[in-house]
Amino acid sequence: MASPAVEIEVDNRVVKVTNPDRVYFPARGETKLDLVDYYLSVGPGIVNALRERPCMLHRFPTGVTGEKVHQKRLPAGAPAWMETVQVFFPRWKRTADELCVTELAHVIWAVQMSTVEFHPWNSRRDHVEEPDEWRIDLDPGPECSWERVQRVAMTCQNVLEDLGAVGYPKTSGGRGIHIYVRIDPHPFADVRRGALAFAREVERRAPDDVTTAWWRKDRDPADLFVDYNQNARDHTIAAAYSVRGNPEATVSAPVRWEEIEACRPEDFTIATMPSRFAEVGDLHHDIDGHVFGGFSTLLEWADRDETDGKPAISDGPGVTAG
Repeated sequence: MASPAVEIEVDNRVVKVTNPDRVYFPARGETKLDLVDYYLSVGPGIVNALRERPCMLHRFPTGVTGEKVHQKRLPAGAPAWMETVQVFFPRWKRTADELCVTELAHVIWAVQMSTVEFHPWNSRRDHVEEPDEWRIDLDPGPECSWERVQRVAMTCQNVLEDLGAVGYPKTSGGRGIHIYVRIDPHPFADVRRGALAFAREVERRAPDDVTTAWWRKDRDPADLFVDYNQNARDHTIAAAYSVRGNPEATVSAPVRWEEIEACRPEDFTIATMPSRFAEVGDLHHDIDGHVFGGFSTLLEWADRDETDGKPAISDGPGVTAG
């Protein structure tokens, strides 16, 4: 029998949460209501990560061991106060009205609709075709150690410092690390091209650890792939503070650079993050105040690489040209 619904007050909104006792994370026992409470506890952080960005929802109607639904469109039945932004998908020649978070109640309503993971675009609704967020995705191969991920993260920090850019790291909630850099809005194609040039520079500095080979068959299973294609149009990764859809309820957690050497992905879960957030706050709170104005340098690096014979960026499977 379904548990009685509860009403959650979120600022000046009321969200009705049905089936609050449904277990979403069987390895730990947390319920749908526990997930709601988690997102309430990190409210300023998740809203800052999602604010005014088209957002894909990863929904798990029966919990994370059940069916997973990738939802671009806002689910039916949304209250009038939910906000959306319309985006166009060239491959399918259609549009979708995606969730566009501007307040915490939007997040909580999405959780009521069984959303566990939030995957925002790296552009905002006022300039959907021009990202203002450059994403560095450290994607470990199946035999890549966490220690290698940690080493490469610090190499990335060194390259960013040489560029004069401020990077904001976070765990992926899986086995990798993401680093975000705020930039002036640029076309997707430019951001992706600059991201590849950065990845190649990291590869030069850490050739024994890093690969930029797009095709999996060309990578060693122990290598770490710096996935520049996460900057392609309509490619998304889990937001800062997003819970991941696994039984352990890990979280994509912002970390300080000095924490990377000692932290592990499993340190950050919906059970541990509320107290951490209460102690340290949103470690990405000031990202909008550190805009990297030198992205043209990365495009110059891309020109240099192509002049030196490196292949120009090309579309891999599932990549929509920007």
